[in-house]
Amino acid sequence: MSSKKNMNMDSKCVHAGVGEYEYGPVVPPIYQTSTFKFESTEHGASLFKGEAEGYIYTRMSNPTVEAMENSVADLEGGYKALGCGSGMAAIHTALAALLNAGDHVVASEAVYGPTATLLRTVMSKFGITTTFVDSSNVDEVRNAVKPETRVIYIETPGNPTLAITDLEAVSKIARDNNAELVVDNTFMSPVLQQPIKHGADVVVHSMTKFLNGHADVVAGIIIVKDEKTYKHFRKTLNQIGGVIDPFNSFLVHRGIKTLALRMNKHSENAIKIAEWLENHPEIKWVKYPGLKSHPQYEIGLKQHSQPGGMITFELKNGFAAGETVMNNVKFCQLAVSLGGVETLIQHPASMTHLSMGKEAREAAGITEGLVRLSVGIENVDDIISDLEEAFSKITKEETVSV
Repeated sequence: MSSKKNMNMDSKCVHAGVGEYEYGPVVPPIYQTSTFKFESTEHGASLFKGEAEGYIYTRMSNPTVEAMENSVADLEGGYKALGCGSGMAAIHTALAALLNAGDHVVASEAVYGPTATLLRTVMSKFGITTTFVDSSNVDEVRNAVKPETRVIYIETPGNPTLAITDLEAVSKIARDNNAELVVDNTFMSPVLQQPIKHGADVVVHSMTKFLNGHADVVAGIIIVKDEKTYKHFRKTLNQIGGVIDPFNSFLVHRGIKTLALRMNKHSENAIKIAEWLENHPEIKWVKYPGLKSHPQYEIGLKQHSQPGGMITFELKNGFAAGETVMNNVKFCQLAVSLGGVETLIQHPASMTHLSMGKEAREAAGITEGLVRLSVGIENVDDIISDLEEAFSKITKEETVSV
């Protein structure tokens, strides 16, 4: 095989970003240093001018960080990547690099909550406005575009509703209006979906989730598709300072080696659980990209290879049922975040989105009985058994209350 770019995804996950190092380590070493010494003043000057290759200061670049960045860029089919200290640092950096005062953003309404907050608060202070739309409806995206629109920001599948956006259709809208399409690909990972292939200009991830996969790192990344954009983004990241450190880069790169295996298992387990949920008497509806009942099922087939590990479902008996299930799961862990090897469950209305109030939650599609399940890689029968036991408590408690 002549090039790593010709490898299948399973092999890429293992080998991407692994270069040649002194002493021939199989795994890229951790360069746990803040700064790098120069051979001479002339050498230092050439590095600062960009005339020589090398390292100056870890906020600017670091071999361990670069190895991880190269692995993700390779998996996403991008030119280069920029590692960040968190997913929000990645999103902030991307928006700061692309937007100026007076610019306008069209964003998915089904988007990570802090992303919406960033746009409504921090970015708005600088004269940047945002229109939130149901991006699964391409007409809504098109109609929201203004002459000053510079970014269309999409999360697909959306968080937490799992609404799917047609990337090719929206990328055409962006091109036709001289805007950049930014896609949050956290829920799918590059193993299942590569937005750049469908017209995206910039891709972001919370690497805290599936890319790392072990619930022990907070990190983010930006992937760009050309050198000019990379240089501009690199300057912005260096100035903002939200970079990732070498040790967390090492952990993420290690996690990526099993990414394909994990995504296969997440998807395998999730489809079985989603089908079981669809036939359960306590469930009103299930949203999962792998179910034909999903409103954008056919669009999903065009842009992701498997449906992933995230499920959203609605309990028939609403808020109280959600609290009951959360308080009775034992195997599934009651926690925010997602994408780890362990199954995590949360009820937004009583947890993460409680402070929004019922009316605001419903406007965002977060209903009273909505539950988000991040399916892990455990034995699927253990996950289902735990959910069944927790669901059984709903009936018992309601019988007592009646």
